[in-house]
Amino acid sequence: MSDFKRVLLLGTGPASIQLAVNLKKQWNCYVGIAGRESVRSERVFGALKQNDHLIRVSVQNEKHRKMEGECLIDEVFSGYEKINGEWDALILSVTTDAYIEVLKRINSKQLKQVKCIVLISPTFGSNSLISNFIGSLNPNAEIISFSTYFGDTRWIDGSPSNHVLTTAVKKKIYIGSTHSYSKNVLWLCNIYKELGLVLEVMPSPIEAETRNISLYVHPPLFMNDFSLSVIFRKIETMKYVYKLYPEGPITQHLIRDMLAQWKEIMSILEKLNIKSINLLKFMTDDNYPVRIESLSRDDIENFNHLGTVHQEYLLYIRYTSLLIDPFSEPDKDGKYFDFSAVPIRKMFVNKEGQLDIPRMPKEDYYRIKIIQGIAKYLDLKSPTIDKFIKTYERKIGEVSESHKGKLFSGAFTVQSFKEDLNMICNELGTTIGTKS
Repeated sequence: MSDFKRVLLLGTGPASIQLAVNLKKQWNCYVGIAGRESVRSERVFGALKQNDHLIRVSVQNEKHRKMEGECLIDEVFSGYEKINGEWDALILSVTTDAYIEVLKRINSKQLKQVKCIVLISPTFGSNSLISNFIGSLNPNAEIISFSTYFGDTRWIDGSPSNHVLTTAVKKKIYIGSTHSYSKNVLWLCNIYKELGLVLEVMPSPIEAETRNISLYVHPPLFMNDFSLSVIFRKIETMKYVYKLYPEGPITQHLIRDMLAQWKEIMSILEKLNIKSINLLKFMTDDNYPVRIESLSRDDIENFNHLGTVHQEYLLYIRYTSLLIDPFSEPDKDGKYFDFSAVPIRKMFVNKEGQLDIPRMPKEDYYRIKIIQGIAKYLDLKSPTIDKFIKTYERKIGEVSESHKGKLFSGAFTVQSFKEDLNMICNELGTTIGTKS
């Protein structure tokens, strides 16, 4: 038997609604949802109250029919401090930078009783962070990391409610646990298989966390002068994340930085005795495939052993091959689906009335700062990662200066995330402050 009889979801975003339906519909768990009190979550809690705790998931594609459904949530907590009762498992479905803040708000009595904590969309080092935090309270708790959330789920009408739409589902994701191949990991593998998902079990949680493509592509795509000028409205015309310059940020120099950052992260993995990743293979086999006419199997398989210029060339080909969906059906004029037309989202006023930064690159800032910190305390140099962070921090400082008198979210604050880094590096066996 698994430890998923009484499950509490932490977070009130679309992913929590999808997961709650899966837990109730497929696996018949007793399910609760908890979230912080905010303007956004207030709308979710209001919808749950108005509909007697009913939640709904719709799907965009027929092949994802197993994901849809509706159910009643057993318990709802508006505010993490209000959580009570005994829970077998906690599922963290909040942004990675909020993990510790959320757990600190939960009564230690509840945390001591939990048997398993699941990180739905962690970043590199998140499992170490949670393990270090929970260790003194509940040393036997199992901490499980997925590589990423299994789909693309959004509010049905764009506004927080009790109804979400899942538009895409990944074929394969990775999982790793502090208890290795535990009964909970095997249970999760079986139930995800029922949904048509393949879970590959990794030897360690941190190894699963390295299998998130966002780590390798988001910083170069977003933390450059071009993309940041679009995000912060210096360039007002519409630009696109995956298009070539001038329609988007992709240039030979961006590709060079993407490759260099990957090599810096691989140096960290090598120092931690974690198996390296073939970036091109990961991009094509685990994320978006391209036609064999564009990238040969031989080039994909041997990517790690090629020269730097050859590697840059192949990465550039990969992005040019995905300007259109190469597997879509052309229309009568021979036009394929414009796959790369993902708009770069701009700075906006949030529901609290503050100027705010879109999720990309706001979440990526935390991710890359953690990686930079780990590299530093492993005595590894990371000049490309340092450049991304310097560019981003300079830009948010300029925006703050040019919009004096406006209300800003915390995203505009330059941060060290020292507390999180201390816990992560201590768990990895590296003491912050002992290295120069």
